[in-house]
Amino acid sequence: MTTPDNAWIDKFLAYLKYERRVSTHTTSAYAQDLQALLGYIEKRTLAVSANPDWNALTHVDIRGFAAALHSSGSSPRSIQRKLSAVRSFYHFLQREAHCKLNPALEVRAPKGKKRLPATLDADQMGRLLEFRVHDSLSARDKAILELFYSSGLRLAELVGLELASLDFAEHTVRVLGKGSKTRIVPVGRYALAAIKKWLLERVSSAMPGENAVFLAHGRRMSVRSVQLRVAAWARRQGLSLHVHPHMLRHSFATHLLESSGDLRAVQELLGHANIGTTQIYTHLDFQHLASVYEAAHPRARGRKIA
Repeated sequence: MTTPDNAWIDKFLAYLKYERRVSTHTTSAYAQDLQALLGYIEKRTLAVSANPDWNALTHVDIRGFAAALHSSGSSPRSIQRKLSAVRSFYHFLQREAHCKLNPALEVRAPKGKKRLPATLDADQMGRLLEFRVHDSLSARDKAILELFYSSGLRLAELVGLELASLDFAEHTVRVLGKGSKTRIVPVGRYALAAIKKWLLERVSSAMPGENAVFLAHGRRMSVRSVQLRVAAWARRQGLSLHVHPHMLRHSFATHLLESSGDLRAVQELLGHANIGTTQIYTHLDFQHLASVYEAAHPRARGRKIA
């Protein structure tokens, strides 16, 4: 069976390459996705017309394409990418006055499983933070790790801290979060002690006029430098998994919620604009409760009854 005119795909790819100037990799991905749609049309022998073109496809056809991908084992993310390619292609066809409607607009990929953030448990966090300060570098890194876990800062928030952000009298730190929103969060006594030790070392290493709290070679630390130092200490302390700054933020939120059960407080401390973002930690908390149940309840599925 004939299929809609393949020449329009070639025109679209040329548009991406020469007008939009997208990467070769992206252009190739769009080409593969649209060829997958053509392959589906051929297999299904869709009743287009004697002289088929792209106008003949409807949202029902595109939904069938998505369903076929799902049945073949494609992941929701892969299906979403292909649907995005089809939507962009039809947007181009509308721009060229070749099609009046975009049949892919009403079609959505199936939802994938929500990926829960990785965390360290309390014992792992204790192991990570349990090292002696013996020089300026270890003093700085200890303060960074303690502050991440104490206050749940984002990486960019920690890197952006100024000396004036610290309030030792009130045991707080003022951070500039997403959307340039400022919030004040408490700092625990271990983190405060570590920061004070680091500030004594900082005096001799700071370049003139530098107000950042955390420095490397006298200047504000970069995001990448902090990431590398966190991962390096995790390896040094014998943790087998890859540890990154956001994992410490997740661990802070999870442990706090497990202890307090106060989702609103966790939301405020993390600086989430929407509590729906914070609710991911309720899933983590439930996983913990479920594992306790499985291990302890006489009628749990995994337990044998004597």
